[in-house]
Amino acid sequence: MVDADQTFVIVGGGLAGAKAAETLRSEGFTGRVILICDERDHPYERPPLSKGYLLGKEERDSVFVHEPAWYAQNDIELHLGQTVDAIDRAAKTVRFGEDGTVVRYDKLLLATGAEPRRLDIPGTDLAGVHHLRRLSHAERLKHVLAALGRDNGHIVIAGGGWIGLEVAAAAREYGAEVTVVEPSPTPLHGVLGPELGALFAELHREHGVRFHFGARLTEIVGQDGMVLAARTDDGEEHPAHDVLAAIGAAPRTALAEAAGLEIADRAYGGGVRVDERLRTSDPDIFAAGDVASFPHALFDTRVRVEHWANALNGGPAAARAMLGQDVTYDRVPYFFSDQYDLGMEYSGWAPPGTYDQVVIRGDAGKREFIAFWMKGNRVLAGMNVNVWDVTDPIQRLIRTKAEVDTEALADPHVPLDTLGG
Repeated sequence: MVDADQTFVIVGGGLAGAKAAETLRSEGFTGRVILICDERDHPYERPPLSKGYLLGKEERDSVFVHEPAWYAQNDIELHLGQTVDAIDRAAKTVRFGEDGTVVRYDKLLLATGAEPRRLDIPGTDLAGVHHLRRLSHAERLKHVLAALGRDNGHIVIAGGGWIGLEVAAAAREYGAEVTVVEPSPTPLHGVLGPELGALFAELHREHGVRFHFGARLTEIVGQDGMVLAARTDDGEEHPAHDVLAAIGAAPRTALAEAAGLEIADRAYGGGVRVDERLRTSDPDIFAAGDVASFPHALFDTRVRVEHWANALNGGPAAARAMLGQDVTYDRVPYFFSDQYDLGMEYSGWAPPGTYDQVVIRGDAGKREFIAFWMKGNRVLAGMNVNVWDVTDPIQRLIRTKAEVDTEALADPHVPLDTLGG
């Protein structure tokens, strides 16, 4: 039973934390809600940082989850620019890192997110080396790309994942020269596999992006604190004025580890280990968003999902579980991307090694198609490219684990919603 005398603390002021706070109030919780954010900006959404806001197509205020006044109006105690440096599980308290303030909790949610992985090579202390995770990063990078475009400057991007490719597209729209260095044989290789990774390589080459596959950066060369070039492990040197490290993100688990909570194996993406209710190894502590590793019955494995939809849905699910509601978090993973004139949505989970084949429905040459990653006759994942309003039937095929005739699946004349029984 939850009552008005209870205090719920949320550590992490991203989308998952903000939506959890919102859900606690919308579900009728009248106790204390404390939201602790280590950034000085109000909670915001991250997709615009590499998409619309970075391109100058969206205003800064558009990224925020709620209007600033919303928190006081809903009696959310928002602490901006504050960190939590310790959890005392026995006393059920958290301690602020700045002034040592101790706050007691009845339920605690860890929504600490992830941090960009750092390049462990010489030269990363130069002024022109960037990461993209926070609003302040995007503000800085936005000005950098505009300046590179005006001056015919060159940016080297380490990593051909979603962030790397979205920034590459933005840089080309500003007019900057772009080289992407990626150790795999295609971009997005670890997510889409070689079949669809090659399509994204072709898209970016058409827009003037240079790729250097099968290589890693070994040194960033500079002079007077400024970047001059980036060197790779195969002896190549790429001229550069700026370098973006886009080599993935690591879950921010230090707080949970210090508190003795169970951490998932790196083979499952690491992160704080939670059950289907997003509850950690401590029954009064929950985790959601990028930091949480949860068991997914659809894919018979534990997954950690770093995408917007997981934060959007995971925060509210954790809030309901904190309130004692019967929760099973099993959303189909979903994300989207916009690059040049290509828009796509991806549903499911099918990293290389988990699927047998990719079935294409439509015209991949025109970049108007749906790709399905198959295990036998079962759909594990689907990606619609410049084809819209098909997410629901794609997710239904994934969720029902239905046997599907692959010839019918590939035929655009067969309605998707008639497949799979």
